Amino acid sequence: MFAKLAVAVLSLTSLVTAHYTLPSLIINGAVTTPWLYVRETNNYNSQAPVTDVTSIDLRCYTSQTGATASTVTVAAGSTIGVSANGPMYHDGVINVYMAKAPSNVSTWDGSGAVWFKVFEIPAVTDGGSTITFPGTNIQSFTFKIPSALPSGQYLIRTEQIALHVASTFGGAQFYIGCGQINVTGGGNGKPGPLVAIPGVYTGNEPGILINIYYPIPANYIQPGPAVWSG
Repeated sequence: MFAKLAVAVLSLTSLVTAHYTLPSLIINGAVTTPWLYVRETNNYNSQAPVTDVTSIDLRCYTSQTGATASTVTVAAGSTIGVSANGPMYHDGVINVYMAKAPSNVSTWDGSGAVWFKVFEIPAVTDGGSTITFPGTNIQSFTFKIPSALPSGQYLIRTEQIALHVASTFGGAQFYIGCGQINVTGGGNGKPGPLVAIPGVYTGNEPGILINIYYPIPANYIQPGPAVWSG
């Protein structure tokens, strides 16, 4: 009996601490080598999330690693993606932001009100009976780089916001990855609205400070600005 209990506790501990990282882009349909085009985050070993939305780590989570990455060239209008190192099993939502570097993205930290959202996977509600999370229990997803996006070098930042313990302030968990891409064949669009990261969230947003279990939310408001599609 004691042995069974020990195994159960160990399994629960593993589930709580395992978490995940977002180390790879998907280019031309192929998952790239981990941390090749994505800056290695502080949690590349621990896999622990960011929970302080005012922390500089909310941007690219590299305060300890100071990492940069290689830059991969993609065409405006093409489909790319992001892959985690395992299924993103916590109930939550996904946002993808981009920011244009002034010159060489490898030497840029992404500071200032320069970020705009290009993709999201929100929760789905039906007025209070159920809430589901299409961004949960997937390991990867793809999306289109807007055709109107101006050519240049960009940081592309993904966050999965896990909401399983988000009923108290600071409970939401942010799993983050920043890739480096060079966009070619772009257009003359003006991406926006532009936000700063950190700064985009206070932690009190109804999509971040939320009890997803009871009462079941009648609706869900995706955190951050509207998606810019060009």
